[in-house]
Amino acid sequence: MSAGFLALAASVPIVIALILMAGLRWPATRSMPVAWLATALVGLILWQLPPGYVAALSLEGIVTATEILIIVFGAILILMTLRYSGGMETIQSGMQGVSRDMRVQAIIIGYMFTAFIEGAAGFGTPAALAAPLLLSLGFPPMAAAIICLTFNTFPVTFGAVGTPIILGLDYLRDFISEAAAEYPDQVNFTDYESFGMVIGQWSTLMNLPMIFILPVFMLGFITRFYGPNRSWLEGFRAWKFCIFAAVAFSIPYLVFAWLVGPEFPALIGGLTGLGVVILGAKKGIAVPREVFTFGPQEKWEPEWTGEVRVPEGSKFEARMSQFKAWLPYMLIGVILVLTRIEELGLKGLLEGVTIDFQNILGYEAVEESIRILYLPGTIPFMLIAFLTIFIHRMNMNQVRSSFVDALKRTKNPAIALVFAVALVAIFQGSGIEDLDLNPNNYPSMSLAMAEFIAGFAGHSWPMFAGFIGGLGGFITGSNTVSNLLFAEFQWGMASQLELPHQIIIAAQAVGGGFGNMVCIHNIVAVCAVVGLSGKEGLILRKTFWPFLLYGLVVGIVATLMSFVFLPHLY
Repeated sequence: MSAGFLALAASVPIVIALILMAGLRWPATRSMPVAWLATALVGLILWQLPPGYVAALSLEGIVTATEILIIVFGAILILMTLRYSGGMETIQSGMQGVSRDMRVQAIIIGYMFTAFIEGAAGFGTPAALAAPLLLSLGFPPMAAAIICLTFNTFPVTFGAVGTPIILGLDYLRDFISEAAAEYPDQVNFTDYESFGMVIGQWSTLMNLPMIFILPVFMLGFITRFYGPNRSWLEGFRAWKFCIFAAVAFSIPYLVFAWLVGPEFPALIGGLTGLGVVILGAKKGIAVPREVFTFGPQEKWEPEWTGEVRVPEGSKFEARMSQFKAWLPYMLIGVILVLTRIEELGLKGLLEGVTIDFQNILGYEAVEESIRILYLPGTIPFMLIAFLTIFIHRMNMNQVRSSFVDALKRTKNPAIALVFAVALVAIFQGSGIEDLDLNPNNYPSMSLAMAEFIAGFAGHSWPMFAGFIGGLGGFITGSNTVSNLLFAEFQWGMASQLELPHQIIIAAQAVGGGFGNMVCIHNIVAVCAVVGLSGKEGLILRKTFWPFLLYGLVVGIVATLMSFVFLPHLY
């Protein structure tokens, strides 16, 4: 069978998912099962994989999805616990009195607060949390939604304490081991964990230009389309504060990515930057002299608003001290550091507790394990959620409500993730070097696409690698699943074109992050909380432009890294 036909067949499930979600606007809970079924049929009919092997691969994917879902549930549980205890309203209350300038508020809440929440929780929670806060401060709902969607991009590579890298590159393990053994002089990693740290390091450099460019561009964009004077310059005049915020975030972001690992850059960068920027705003550091507001609501255009009406001048109430409200997140940061530093001994202890799934359905090549205590969903998220019950003196009704709400909010991601990751497992396992399982000795579906596309892309591929990650984020609604879906494909492209694998995989990880701003799931979620349901298309048309800008900048950086600065890397 020709390489072109194999590539076309392998792309069918991706195209189906894209059509169902973008064209027919199906939710992921419906589209991903259909895409998985298409993948299974392609594997059975064209790759001629045994039905039992396809089923085993799907079960392996479900085990991998369970790991991710434990993190999702833990992240949402701590968030819901803080919401029902009054801790989150206290945090929001503390932010309301920082500055009257809405450009400054957009940076503090949309840029910095969402970065922290992304680092701590991820999975669509930042925009849904921050947008209502901007609404309460007097932002048009449409502007609030766009700000939170576009700013929740550069932290996403390291979202939910590094999940997109730590779990998202899982299907590259064998490739990484082979590369480390075969090309010891060309790689700067020795195993999967050290490869993840290298990807995190290069990712920060690809994100870095947009960490500085995006806030300036978006403030101009927002004042141009939603400000009373329709002026780009009104937003640009806050450029000094944008640079101040970018420096406050990027220093800890870079330090933790390069010296510690992928769990911390967004979490510590957001938390540290938030404190520095709030303090700076209160002292007037880099704050514009003139105060910008969006003006009275009666002068807003009808399409800017929806079902949710927030009375002008509404306020959040502080239910406890700011220290007590922030304490759960502080404890999360401390525990993560203590359990990720090898020398302290806790890391090895937690990693040693595993639930193993070997020889799934009798196939020796199919296995997976869950490091149940090392997953951040259990320690620290679930642990801290339990401790918060006592720290915030919650009653049983509050505890029950937070747990039930967390379960409800995990249901839809669970359905989508299970089928999406099962799809990815078939993609990856279809290239097994075993004639009993892969009788035609075909490459995996991912590599089949890579081999074919490489002939067209040539050495311009670094320019487009990030957009593939963005496509994965757009389709699946998750940077983690985007990496699971396309990492092997990107590895294959790097191999075919003799490009630095580390740079191409880093571009994939970054692309899954900036794909967040056009992700249908996130747009639907943020529209629901600000009352703009039915206006998702209007938002998508606006967020497309910063998405394009981000992708072009990342493409330029990846190209320079591939051919000028780091061409010697494997």
